[in-house]
Amino acid sequence: MSFRIVPDKKETENKTVRFPLPLIREIEHAIQNKDITFSGFVIQACQYALQNLDTGDK
Repeated sequence: MSFRIVPDKKETENKTVRFPLPLIREIEHAIQNKDITFSGFVIQACQYALQNLDTGDK
């Protein structure tokens, strides 16, 4: 399954996360000309990671 960027707005809470500058540049490039914010992308990436997390329970 590949990661797909989709617009989404939900109730939120602010959290502070520090990103390495090269990662910020990569994310900004990936979302350029897409209908999504930086935060929206990070939320979707985290959801994808959690849904595809290898918990070692096999």
